[in-house]
Amino acid sequence: MHSYEVGLWIFLLAAFLGFELIRRVSPLLHTPLMSLTNAISSIAVVGAILVAGHKDASTLAKVLGCLAVTASTINAVGGYLITDRTLKMFKKRGER
Repeated sequence: MHSYEVGLWIFLLAAFLGFELIRRVSPLLHTPLMSLTNAISSIAVVGAILVAGHKDASTLAKVLGCLAVTASTINAVGGYLITDRTLKMFKKRGER
């Protein structure tokens, strides 16, 4: 198997496993789980910056790195906004 095939298999298995895990999470655990995925997205932003900014990176790697930075940043910011909104739902009316 070539490394692309191995990478594709790992991606497919991770996507399936991730979908099954998220689907079975209790609603009470969604906020902590969302915070964890925000942290993972933040790590992905750093990794994408490293890939896109490497001095020997090809044009394709730079373009894909920039797309990854954009997508991960949108995901992280959106996740923090949703987490903040969810946590506000649990506060009493006088605490806001």
